[in-house]
Amino acid sequence: MRRMRRVKVVATLGPASSTPGRIEALFRAGADMFRINMSHTSREALRQRVADIRAVEAAVGRPIGVLADLQGPKLRLGVFAGGRAILESGARFVLDGDETPGSATRAQLPHPEILRALEPGHRVLVDDGKVELKVTQTRRRGRNIAVETTVVVPGAVSDRKGVSLPDTTIPVSAMTAKDRSDLEAALDCGVDWIAVSFVQRPEDVADVRKVAAGRALVMAKIEKPQAVARLEEIFDVADGVMVARGDLGVEMPLEQVPGIQKLITRMGRRLGKPVVIATQMLESMISSPVPTRAEVSDVATAVFEGADAVMLSAESAAGQFPVEAVATMDRIGVQVESDANFRAIINAQRSAPESTGADAIAAAARTIAETVDIRTIVAWTASGATGLRISRERPQTPMIALTPRQATARRLAVAWGIHAVVTEDAHDVDDMTERACRIAAAEGFAKPAERVLIVAGVPFGSPGATNLLRMAFISSTGAGGA
Repeated sequence: MRRMRRVKVVATLGPASSTPGRIEALFRAGADMFRINMSHTSREALRQRVADIRAVEAAVGRPIGVLADLQGPKLRLGVFAGGRAILESGARFVLDGDETPGSATRAQLPHPEILRALEPGHRVLVDDGKVELKVTQTRRRGRNIAVETTVVVPGAVSDRKGVSLPDTTIPVSAMTAKDRSDLEAALDCGVDWIAVSFVQRPEDVADVRKVAAGRALVMAKIEKPQAVARLEEIFDVADGVMVARGDLGVEMPLEQVPGIQKLITRMGRRLGKPVVIATQMLESMISSPVPTRAEVSDVATAVFEGADAVMLSAESAAGQFPVEAVATMDRIGVQVESDANFRAIINAQRSAPESTGADAIAAAARTIAETVDIRTIVAWTASGATGLRISRERPQTPMIALTPRQATARRLAVAWGIHAVVTEDAHDVDDMTERACRIAAAEGFAKPAERVLIVAGVPFGSPGATNLLRMAFISSTGAGGA
């Protein structure tokens, strides 16, 4: 089951893809990791889907990553008399805490902390920006707050429509009571990654990391301007980042999103942390068996940029052609990576290695592999850190990560170019060499008389101790010799 591409594919599970047979079909079509959206998944359904993924994993004999995506705080209007109202351009519209059904002049915003945080000049976007309001003043009478706005972009508003606040720092944690419950359930099920929605500050990620306590890695979803402003700090505390372009495009000018995507992709590569590009990548395939040319170009751009993974949302969760969507993503990745311009673009974006032993070894491994005729780089890694440092180099030479931990192999399913294999930890240098060569041959990465480059840490089993490079030939029996 060796993939012929380096970029990984994340597929969201949903009504169109929740059966064991469909999950296996998606994996065989190219999915490396499955996302479970907790906005639409009960704790019981979560357990079943994780169990189904693990059954497929056992059947195909390859580690599969599982990402649980927390819902995060959802801001919504109250209800309206008659279910909806039409807001006219330039009209005055009030947001308050009154539960009385709304009208064309006012509506309930049942979040008092938000009403307190809104200030004159702040924008209030309703229904993914279809209606835009601008705050003009705030009136306070005791504990009651009424926020006056002017309608900038007119349109219809209706019961429980979502609200976005691009100019307002929301004074609540990104982890709600529901998220905390879902997080505990996801950790109990053994998911590999947790995605945190509506991150504004590094503390939002740190809160989830504290609860996860190493049982899963944490991915920060970048979908708010406040997160973009504090990107470096968020990267410092996150294990990976997702560019959630849908909400980001609502809260920021659309024309800024491509540049932000490139900024985040390059920052993630520089720091050696996986970056997933998400939302509307093959949107038309929800109802069409083929994508638009623009969508193909969009996915290709992410691959050319060196993103670790590209993600399907509704296309695989609720669309009519989920397997076809994954297969299309797979083909795009293979084609881009074989393009004559791909390697030049990837190399031009390479950052200088950080001044650590692990980075020096990773950079040396890439250089040696591309100078000498090396068929594959084999990294022994307990925590996955060594694999990620080599992945950061984006080597032209294929990579295998050997790890004694199933959890590590699953977590690496989202990292660029890594083919993870679970095996017993090396006992000594000879065992390290022999098994690296044997596995490289068995997995189809090298043949007898070809060379592999082995990266490891001594003493074995010590995370973060990458300090050894060894070149070996594969013998006619598949074993290795220095």
